[in-house]
Amino acid sequence: MDNRDAIGSWLSGPRVAAEDMGVDFGYRGERLGLPQDGPGSVARFGRRLGAVFVDWVLCVVIVYGLITHSGANTVENWALAVFFVLSVLTVGTVGSTPGKRLFRLRVVAEGGGRLGVVRVLIRSVLLCLAVPALIWDRDGRGLHDRLARAVQVRI
Repeated sequence: MDNRDAIGSWLSGPRVAAEDMGVDFGYRGERLGLPQDGPGSVARFGRRLGAVFVDWVLCVVIVYGLITHSGANTVENWALAVFFVLSVLTVGTVGSTPGKRLFRLRVVAEGGGRLGVVRVLIRSVLLCLAVPALIWDRDGRGLHDRLARAVQVRI
């Protein structure tokens, strides 16, 4: 292996290096029985990030307008609590938060259908911790979704 190939594989990541060696990972969501594109396919990172950003801004506005007008630390702490409640209530009932609805996303169970209350609570707690949401599997699901046996799909 040429040194340039080794550096290139390091920069592009292990998935690209493995694919260059002939490993076929399939598309995201194939292992879950989801389509490759269109409605029902696994949501891409950009859409999920945009949805969380919209939800967070909404929570900050709610907290600042209704609960407290004090310093940034207080607003952020209350916003996290409102974000948790928003996530539990909306994902548990309709399957998507306002941000997810705006970006045409929905949270469903791995086998399809709605998540149960316990799975929604697990998912929401892990999402509020932030770190589990930043660890992904090869289907592009965060650890919070994987542990709750959930997947975010396009509507």
